[in-house]
Amino acid sequence: MSSITKSLLLLVMIMGATQLIAQDSTQATAPVVKKKSYVKNTFEGNYIIDNQTVMVPIKGTFEFDIQHRFGTIENGWKDLAGLFASANMLLGFSYVPVKDLQVGFGATNDRMQIDGNLKYALFKQTKDNKLPVSVTLFANSVMDTRAKNSSLPIVNVQDRFSFFSQVIIARKVTEKLSLQVAPSLSYFNNVEGYYDANKVIQPKTNNAHLAISASGRYKLTDGMSIIAGYDQPLTQHPMNNPNPNISLGLDFKTSGHDFQVFMGNYGYILPQNNNVFNHNDFTKSQFLVGFNISRIF
Repeated sequence: MSSITKSLLLLVMIMGATQLIAQDSTQATAPVVKKKSYVKNTFEGNYIIDNQTVMVPIKGTFEFDIQHRFGTIENGWKDLAGLFASANMLLGFSYVPVKDLQVGFGATNDRMQIDGNLKYALFKQTKDNKLPVSVTLFANSVMDTRAKNSSLPIVNVQDRFSFFSQVIIARKVTEKLSLQVAPSLSYFNNVEGYYDANKVIQPKTNNAHLAISASGRYKLTDGMSIIAGYDQPLTQHPMNNPNPNISLGLDFKTSGHDFQVFMGNYGYILPQNNNVFNHNDFTKSQFLVGFNISRIF
């Protein structure tokens, strides 16, 4: 082998070795990017009794909801503990067209109201606790569709509308225990009033109402949980201040269904109505049985 050939071969070997060393050095110093890992199943579904949870289903999920509230049990056997009393029911639909955003529609026999709602998952709790809570925004717009008459506080179309907005903050504390708090604002375009001594109309309640709710879930088994909720009114009104909302129940979860049965002191279903108009008193047996059924597709 000639000296020129040997020199060329040596040069190729040196260049190859240099390239390998450079690759090893690059691999050693390159930063490792870890993909965020989020906590799953903070709650079993969209609802925890009458409150929205922090959960937004995955993209493409369609959900059908049935919510039912019987009458209060205070009359005992006269109306079979509220079973024969007037009841409220809501049928609702929701869909997740894009990641973390849910749109919904519902109709209830209470005041013949229809509602449209939006729900957006703003932040999600991470497994490494760098983000210790999940935060979701919820809002609805409700229309009273009853025919106008002199007994209703409805003059214009705008008088038919009410609104509700809420910031939901939740944490999955353990695999069994999840907790959330949610400050909210309810707003009614028009409210009932009365004539004072000077024949001037005075409102019985404020248009805006602030409240805060606390809810929780504790898993007994993989498919059954204890659920509870409490809503505390914050706004003081001229008249007819609402009572706090208290509820306790059980949640049963299957692959495609979520069933909740509970007792509570509020009979409305839409959140602004429960927060502003609930005057039931637990100490007077003014509480009722209700259930929610959700079917997920």
